[in-house]
Amino acid sequence: MSDNPKGQKKENQQERKEVDLDEGLVDLDLRNDSDTPDVPPPTDSTPEILKRALSGLSARWKNWWIRGILTLAMISMFFLIIYMGSFMLMLLVLGIQVKCFHEIITIGYRVYHSYDLPWFRSLSWYFLLCVNYFFYGETVADYFGTFVQRREQLQFLIRYHRFISFALYLAGFCMFVLSLVKKHYRLQFYMFAWTHVTLLITVTQSHLVIQNLFEGMIWFLVPISSVICNDIAAYIFGFFFGRTPLIKLSPKKTWEGFIGGGFSTVLFGFVFSYFLAQHQYFVCPVEYNSETNRFVTECEPSELFRLKKYSVPLLLQAVLGWETVNMYPFQMHSIALSTFASLIGPFGGFFASGFKRAFKIKDFADTIPGHGGIMDRFDCQYLMATFVHVYITSFIRGPNPSKVLKQLLVLQPEQQLNVYRTLKSHLVEKGILQPSLRG
Repeated sequence: MSDNPKGQKKENQQERKEVDLDEGLVDLDLRNDSDTPDVPPPTDSTPEILKRALSGLSARWKNWWIRGILTLAMISMFFLIIYMGSFMLMLLVLGIQVKCFHEIITIGYRVYHSYDLPWFRSLSWYFLLCVNYFFYGETVADYFGTFVQRREQLQFLIRYHRFISFALYLAGFCMFVLSLVKKHYRLQFYMFAWTHVTLLITVTQSHLVIQNLFEGMIWFLVPISSVICNDIAAYIFGFFFGRTPLIKLSPKKTWEGFIGGGFSTVLFGFVFSYFLAQHQYFVCPVEYNSETNRFVTECEPSELFRLKKYSVPLLLQAVLGWETVNMYPFQMHSIALSTFASLIGPFGGFFASGFKRAFKIKDFADTIPGHGGIMDRFDCQYLMATFVHVYITSFIRGPNPSKVLKQLLVLQPEQQLNVYRTLKSHLVEKGILQPSLRG
């Protein structure tokens, strides 16, 4: 027995308070979907001129025309940015990444707005800056070595880039810990996890999009265009022929749209690849020319982008009347990319649909009339970007002499001489170089 009954009573009361608090938090965790806080519905952002022009149509056909007109407008803008070059495409990817991050974080903020969580939005944007600083710094170090060599300030930042990135993240981590408030512990950690998962979805995968772009614009355009084609074709087939529901998460998705979109995407990817593979601008790796301070796409096309003769399978010879056909090897890879875009890519959309259903929202935002938010249009693109990056590193990419040379130029003169002597000795042993007369 305790010698201090009052102290024991006080401890018991404190324990009961903590138990009540824990039970309240558990109730918050276990609440069902019907108890999830409602997110305010997005407003209709359709331009008034379109509303008036389509006022006589049914809601179904009105949505069809709005989606169609805005789709053509977005595709036209996309082609314009492609014409403007690689750097503008990188800025486009960055802009889309920031907007997608904003849409997801805003949902979290609206859902738990009544709890008035301290520093939530500020810390979310701070972590976005930190992660972008890390990834874009890695890109600069990898692809802009000669440019960095000419500027001492940049040399310091690149040399200690990872330490600086970690220090910046650590500062944000400490700010989060200091912002913890007793009555909001659980929710603050929810939002901390929400922010980091959002960073994983948007920033990490948009970085992979840019990595794919540096391999050659064709590795950027074919996957993105395949997802867009699949989205459009599945919508058209589903709109006109859809009868059989595909998945409960997306009631409007049908098997007819899924199958029709799949075949259309593979055919589109095969034809589109043939067109792109003929032009250096699309097939050459994107490199930075330090002399002109511009991105260049000039090279001798690799074997992937040179026409080769293939034998037509016997079953198809009777149908086509051809025994051989000239194709670019990349077209075979385009089949794999298009197949992924049509079979697995839609699961990115299903995932997004489940997320939206969990929070009772129709779209991530109302940025694009008839389409929803930017994230609604790029939910499949991020999954596709990861697959393309894995595909390139697994089946395509070999040693990169240009990248090795850039790394050599960063070394000290003594280190460069050691590399030269080692390489020379190796080439002499293989009989590629003749041994010098002066031992």
